[in-house]
Formats: sequence, structure tokens, C-alpha cells
Amino acid sequence: MKLRKSKEQIKPVAVCEVDIEQFKNVHIRLKNYEQAFIIFRFKGAVVGQAWTKVNNGEVSAADLDESIKTTAWAIWKYLACQNKNAPWSPTTASIVICTRDRTADLSQCLPELLHLTKEGHEIIVVDNCPSNDSTARLVARYPQIHYILEPRPGAGTARNRGILAATKEFIAFTDDDARVDSSWLPALLRNFNDPMVAVVLGITMPLELETRAQIWFEWKDGFGRGFLRSEHDINNINPLIAGKLGASVNMAVRRSALKEIGLFDEALGPGTIALCGEDHEFFYRTLARGFRIVYEPSALVRHRHRRKWKALRKTIHSYGVGVFAWWTRALLVEKEFSVIYFGFRWFLQYHVRNLIQCLLRRPGRIPLDLAWIEFHGALAGPFRYWRSRNQVKKRKKSINDEKSIINVADQHGEMNITNSNQMNCGLSTTDLNVEVE
Repeated sequence: MKLRKSKEQIKPVAVCEVDIEQFKNVHIRLKNYEQAFIIFRFKGAVVGQAWTKVNNGEVSAADLDESIKTTAWAIWKYLACQNKNAPWSPTTASIVICTRDRTADLSQCLPELLHLTKEGHEIIVVDNCPSNDSTARLVARYPQIHYILEPRPGAGTARNRGILAATKEFIAFTDDDARVDSSWLPALLRNFNDPMVAVVLGITMPLELETRAQIWFEWKDGFGRGFLRSEHDINNINPLIAGKLGASVNMAVRRSALKEIGLFDEALGPGTIALCGEDHEFFYRTLARGFRIVYEPSALVRHRHRRKWKALRKTIHSYGVGVFAWWTRALLVEKEFSVIYFGFRWFLQYHVRNLIQCLLRRPGRIPLDLAWIEFHGALAGPFRYWRSRNQVKKRKKSINDEKSIINVADQHGEMNITNSNQMNCGLSTTDLNVEVE
């Protein structure tokens, strides 16, 4: 798909799914759309995608047929993996959703997870430093969902709180602005039959492409990481580029592996000065400690990208900051000295190159404001991580242990809601034998 510069020229794109097994009976009719983003599925797995034109309210059979041809290898690989790997799935898992002041999004996310509680899975909502009690009131409507208030800001802190509260060996994460597919959790969990697999990542596709910001995000930084299942360890991927494997919006982890990997760095992620990167840094340590990460395109989550251009700019800026923030941690904490050369090369080949393409008005360039704000974020990343790390250290000096944190949460703020689904996990990092960075 070629994106044009003018705001007026970028029109909404319909997001559709096509089951290849039912291809002959598929007729895609779309009103008020001139383009479509088609997601191809085969036996539940996502095996391809295509941007295609909509003519007279319909996607032509010829265009569909041409696009489906590109999925052949992914289908063959899917069938090969199905025959190779014996079906296996743990009995139950914990699902953790970390949220902050996005009650409207969460209200759309939770109903699609409720059926999992009937299968013995537990759902935990971590309300991270909220400005009001709207999320607590929403979760109170669902007695089968556990609610935790985490007063300390930061995605890393919220994820750690969810891990400490979870009672299952396998812990899945998704976001409040995501919608999980009906087969999402089993598709993630069946990959843990290998005891060395510590993290499984699924595929994330757009929920909608209605605005210029959403279309540009999917074109530039979409969450999709391809359509072939793959296994990764330190022998076939540089841990410093672990972020290319996926994101925490669609992730499951093995709890027992955290004894060696550790928890999320609380100085990273949304809600901190470092803005982003807590998941990719966690993937780095997973690989560096000798564990495997599996990418599983059968585990589908649909993400609602930011609709406003201002919100997109903020997101892209956070990506620029986050990458160089967690690379700074790799240097300071893990003594990963190769990141100096790697980071410098990436800065030149990606950020500087993007700016030059924009200034020279090269075809295929991204908007100048996005290139500039990501460039600026990359420059600020190391300094922001240093400030965020110091802030977390100062915060921890006033907190003796995790139990005191829980007491603060229980006594926090005008939360006059008392119901059976509020969870006091009563755990500490020592119960899991891990340390929070």
C-alpha cells in the first residue's frame, strides 16, 4: 500500500478476515470504503495479509486469489508444525491486564475474556496509579475477575504486581485496548511443552483502520511479526534485537523461569520517564539467560491503534525513547558492551536515514514530524532511563518490602468499593525468589 501525504487523501480502510478453507464462498462487500486490509486465516492461524482495492463496494475475486497465493508457504509451515508437535496444553493459566485510566477500552476487552474463567483460568486486572475509581467500579461488575490496585506508576511495576498475584505457572498478558481471539490462550499455551521455552508471543493485527493515524501506524510500526511460527534462542538471534519478536500486548510467560530471568525492570515502560521498552528488555534477558522465545501466529490479538495524530506522535516518540532506554540498561546492568556499537549503528541506519529521506522528499518516506519525534526520542532515551532508574531507587527506599506496598494499596485513596473480587495477593518478590531491578 502506498500512503500519500495529504490528510484528505488517506481514507478509512476496512479490516476483514477471510478463511482460506471457505475461500470459494467468500464475497467481501464493503460500503463506504475504497480499500481493505484483509487478514487470511487457515485453521485458526493467521497466514497472511493484504492491502487491496475496493471497487464498487466489493473486493474482486481476482484480487483475493492473487493475495491468497502469497500464503502458501505459511500454510505449509503450519501443517508441518501441526504434524511435528504433539498437542499439549497446561490445565489453567493466569491472564493479567494492566490498565491506567482507560476504562472505556477495558470495558470492551473484559467481556471477551470472561469465558476463560469457566475453564478454570483466572483473570487479574491491575489498576495502575489511577486518577479515579472508574476502573475499580467496572471490574466490580465481574465477581469472577480479580482486581488489584497498584499505586506506583509504571507498566513494569504493574506487570510485576500481576505476576506476584498470579497463582498459575503460566501467565498471559494482553492490553486494555486489545481484543483476544477465541483460540488465543490455547494457542499460546501449547508451545510450553518445551521446558526451555520461557516466553511465547502471538501475532497482533489491527482492530480497525479508520483514521490517518491508525493507517500510518500499521504501515510503519504495526505489531505483526510475520506468519510463520518460529523458535528463537541466543544461537539464532541477537538478544539486542529481541523486540522484533513481538510485544507484551500478546504474550505468555513461564512463572518458574522468572527465578533466573527476573521480573520486569520497573524503570522502563509506559508510566515511567523512560516511556517504553519494559517488554523488549525482558525478552533480551530471557534469551541472554539461555531460554527460548516462541513466536506463534495462531495466537491472535486485535489491537486498537491510537486514533488521533497527536496520540500517534506520542506513541512514536515513546518507541524512540524506549529502545535506547532499555539498551542503556543492558549496558549499565548487564554489561552488554556490544550495545555501544550496535546502538550507534542503528541510530545512523534507521533514525538518521529516516530524517534524510524526509528532508530529501524520497518516495516511501514517513511524515517528517514522526521521523523527527522518534529521532528526538532516541537521543533522549539514555538520559531518561538514568533519571527513571534513580527515581525508582528513591521510591524503593521508602518501601521496606512488597507487603508494605500491598498495605499502601489497601489503604489508598477514597476507594470506597468493597467487593469479593479485590485481590490482596500477600506475596513478595522473595516468594518467587526473584529480584526487581
